[in-house]
Amino acid sequence: MMPRIHVLMIEDSDDDAVLVIERLRRGGFEVISDRVEDSEAAASVLRTRPPDLVICDYHMPAFGAEAALMQLRASGLDIPFIVVSGQVGEETAAALMRAGAHDFLLKDRMSRLVPAVQRELREADDRQRRRQAEAALRRSEERFRLLAEQATDVLFRCRLCPRAEVEYVSPAIRMITGYPPEDLCGRPDTLFSLVDKEDRPTLKGSWRTANPEPLRVRWHPREGVEVWTEQRVVGVHDDQGHLVAVQGILRDVTEQVHADEERERLRRQLDQTERLESLGRLAGGVAHDFNNLLGVITGYAEIVLDTLPDDDPCRADMDEISRAADQAAGLTRQLLTFSRQESSKPETLDLNAVVEGTRNLLRRTIGEDIEIVTLLDPDLHPVTIDPSKIQQVVMNLVVNSRAAMPDGGRLTLSTANLDRDRGPSPADRPAAHGRPSPEERPKRGWACLAVADTGCGMSPEVIRRAVEPFFTTKGPGEGTGLGLATVYGVVKAAGGEVDIESEVGKGTTIRILLPATARSGPAPVDTTRDDTTRDDTTRDDATRGQGKTILVVEDDAAVRAVTTRILVRSGYLVHEAGSPAEALDRFGPGTTRIDALLTDAIMPGMTGYQLIEQFRRTRPELPVMLMSGYAAGAEKSVAGFPPGVAHLQKPFTARALLDSLERTLHPR
Repeated sequence: MMPRIHVLMIEDSDDDAVLVIERLRRGGFEVISDRVEDSEAAASVLRTRPPDLVICDYHMPAFGAEAALMQLRASGLDIPFIVVSGQVGEETAAALMRAGAHDFLLKDRMSRLVPAVQRELREADDRQRRRQAEAALRRSEERFRLLAEQATDVLFRCRLCPRAEVEYVSPAIRMITGYPPEDLCGRPDTLFSLVDKEDRPTLKGSWRTANPEPLRVRWHPREGVEVWTEQRVVGVHDDQGHLVAVQGILRDVTEQVHADEERERLRRQLDQTERLESLGRLAGGVAHDFNNLLGVITGYAEIVLDTLPDDDPCRADMDEISRAADQAAGLTRQLLTFSRQESSKPETLDLNAVVEGTRNLLRRTIGEDIEIVTLLDPDLHPVTIDPSKIQQVVMNLVVNSRAAMPDGGRLTLSTANLDRDRGPSPADRPAAHGRPSPEERPKRGWACLAVADTGCGMSPEVIRRAVEPFFTTKGPGEGTGLGLATVYGVVKAAGGEVDIESEVGKGTTIRILLPATARSGPAPVDTTRDDTTRDDTTRDDATRGQGKTILVVEDDAAVRAVTTRILVRSGYLVHEAGSPAEALDRFGPGTTRIDALLTDAIMPGMTGYQLIEQFRRTRPELPVMLMSGYAAGAEKSVAGFPPGVAHLQKPFTARALLDSLERTLHPR
């Protein structure tokens, strides 16, 4: 049930008042409001139906915030008073706060409104509680005891002379300290021994001065965990005005403190997420541009290879260039994966080959002071997973192990098969993350990849939180807390699980379990790779074109040139356009005849998708191919187009280009 509050709005703008009330309602309040613009109307509301809260606009022609604040103080009512303004100087705001305003908000930062109202209402309630307690303390001792014994907050009185000593404390103290009142009254040493060492001087000082400000103190009870309390005290003076005692309220605010800490943690996490998203956008843009360069390198390397005799020694050099470009393309795919602009491309593969293929890179990554040992099962089941992502998994695990062994050690990478019903540890073990139910277990068992180190190890608490995003045991600036979270995400997406076994001071073993895949059956076809298998209808590259006319639209001149050259060498007639506008102007409907459109997806002024729509208005059956460095984005955009629109991932080889174009021109 939403809390109901009565708000007095001193505001001459009906629109602004409506916005404030609506924001409070969205914040969880049931709001009853009175809006006034002058002193007489405000006095009437304060006199006849006092509100729970006053919200006042600073700039009012005849009745501003200063006058309203003076009127509220003169009424004797203790009501939170919040000032809102469009623009005001810091000195003015500070003067209003000194005059008694509880908070000051700028209208362009109204996100603070709900938390400020919640805080001020809570503190007003606290002040009311304190006044009630003070009134109760002035009544008879018996009535005071009856009230105190029913309170959930701790009521206490402490004599200050000759030394601080508790005279009275209510029974609720047992919930905080574990001791009954009689064990603490008159025993200051026992009482202060339960207070955190860092908080003892502050607590004693607040009693000596009767400081009325809220004070948070940590307690260590006889049994149980740390308890946070908030104290509010008032001073008791003798006839000469000397401070002789304090009395007040002690409230358990442990849950509130933990909630505040969690909000702060989430705020820091949000900040880091936003930074990562910005980095992701940057990485995606860099990868897109880099893919264009790789496409040019790959294309011209293939053209040169086609012109070289089989025995020319330069062929080996060109092969190395092609292999390097292919490896660089893998790096750009990882950048696109990080920026969430790359879809997963699972393949059936051997984890042993993944380990062997990354061994040299691992050596350069971890340094010479760490010994690398591999124990690979020669009969390991194949698995189905994106090759670049499983390489990323291995690298993340190795980097974590290196950090755990700053003085050197041994890193062991091993593989093994596990039976369908067998797991690496008991099913209820907290270190097993993402464990499938028995019905979800793979029919052919598991293939296990384990990375073990002889490093510092992890405690059970760290193991339980290890795969949480942003959780890290490293110092500031030494880690993002995404390493194991990424591992978990990749493995979980592949239907697998992550198991962590660790002991402080002895090392850590992390096992990646992936469902085994049948060895029979063709591997998934990837039209962007050199090893794409062509069917029997694939023609000789030099005669593919047969006079077909292709319009190539690409804003990158180098990519456009190499694409055109590949097509021309294969017998196609090619028209080029450096922008969608040029394509429509020179080769649009009613002009030059074209048999297919090959266009980049992302270009200035107009996207490739919009260009396709323009051509399809008059030629709905026109074969179309989209080239893109943003795989996931391109696939999503193309999904809504009619049949005949193909997607070609950059960087592409000549074979991938020609095969894809032939399938587009001659669909089965």
